[in-house]
Amino acid sequence: MSTELILASVIFISIGCILVGVFVLTKFIGPRNADPEMKNTVYESGVSNPVGNTNIRFSVKFYLVAISFLLFDVEIVFMFPWAVNVLELGYTGLIKMFVFVGLLFLGLIYMYKKKALEWD
Repeated sequence: MSTELILASVIFISIGCILVGVFVLTKFIGPRNADPEMKNTVYESGVSNPVGNTNIRFSVKFYLVAISFLLFDVEIVFMFPWAVNVLELGYTGLIKMFVFVGLLFLGLIYMYKKKALEWD
């Protein structure tokens, strides 16, 4: 038997024992609520009695703004590595980035024309 297999087995068994120990400790240390009425009530952000109706419908504009935020946030994720390697990429990398930013700018213009960015 190889030493790597023995080490992997010891690590696997150790992690299993630690997880079982944590679950057993939370069973004994964790809070208990014996009242079944309190167990089924809503508790969110420290508020045990919510005020108002919870079935509120949001406007589609909210989702459009959220999706557009994600879209332009992902743009930054693609632009950061390009900015780090801009000298190594040369002119072809510069042209590709201009095309990428241009397409995103066209998307922004489209959203502006459709009035998706206006909040009523």
